[in-house]
Amino acid sequence: MTTENFNNLAAFVAVAKERSFTRAAAKQGVSASALSQTIKALEARLGVRLLTRSTRSVSATEAGERLLRTLAPRFEEIEQELGSLSALSEKPAGTIRITAGEHPAVSILQPALRRIVSDYPDLHVEIVVDYGLTDIVAEGYDAGVRMGEQVAKDMIAVRIGPDMRMAVVGTPGYFERYPRPGTPQDLTAHNCINIRLPTYGGLFAWEFERNGREVRVRVEGQVVVNHGVVRLASVLDGLGLAYLPEDQIIDHCASGRLVRVLDDWCPPFSGYHLYYPSRRHASPAFSIVLDALRYPRAALSHATTDG
Repeated sequence: MTTENFNNLAAFVAVAKERSFTRAAAKQGVSASALSQTIKALEARLGVRLLTRSTRSVSATEAGERLLRTLAPRFEEIEQELGSLSALSEKPAGTIRITAGEHPAVSILQPALRRIVSDYPDLHVEIVVDYGLTDIVAEGYDAGVRMGEQVAKDMIAVRIGPDMRMAVVGTPGYFERYPRPGTPQDLTAHNCINIRLPTYGGLFAWEFERNGREVRVRVEGQVVVNHGVVRLASVLDGLGLAYLPEDQIIDHCASGRLVRVLDDWCPPFSGYHLYYPSRRHASPAFSIVLDALRYPRAALSHATTDG
């Protein structure tokens, strides 16, 4: 394969992943018109249309999707191998991209950055907050963060946080107006602050367990949010009951601003794990980030978690 053809294939992968000539051109450092001509030349050489173009979007044809599935992992491996060459240098360098929900980004990833960025000036970490179950390979991330039970079986998972608990809380003023729920089913009679997450495609059902019995309750209320900070602010304002990670509410409960209920229905569960493709070669930069995040009791595992 000539260098020119290699570049043409790289250009196609960029456009197909970005679904935009403009965005892909910006990343490639060329003009959109030049990139368009490159793709046309590639299509002419292959004798098949790879992209469908419209005034607003670009999408891969069936042939294009097939080629993208073949090329994208190969280009990723090449980039990883090139990145691993930094092992020859004394200083780890490069950019590590991680996708995570807001809670682990704030409670785990951000504190880890404080421990490493000043020691490694050539290391760059990009954290993208996303509540969906992102395909990290397709989206070009080095790693993602999920609960232990949500990690795909073909990924390596490393525990980065302790077991977690959820909590149902409300303000003292709220409970002056409404009785405290004794069971999860009692929540259906309460004004609850609902959660909408893209992962679930709708409102999130609150999950409980006691003595091996699992209960999922679809609550109702006047407020729906998809952001943890807004959820906490809403419950502190007395707008209803909220379902939040324990670490977010423990200080507020200790100060009397919030009251916790259904505590015996909220057992601990496996906490956050960093996950990444099993074929990924760990660059020095990635190893630095991984070591900074690794929970003390964690062990590296393939296709399993240690939660």
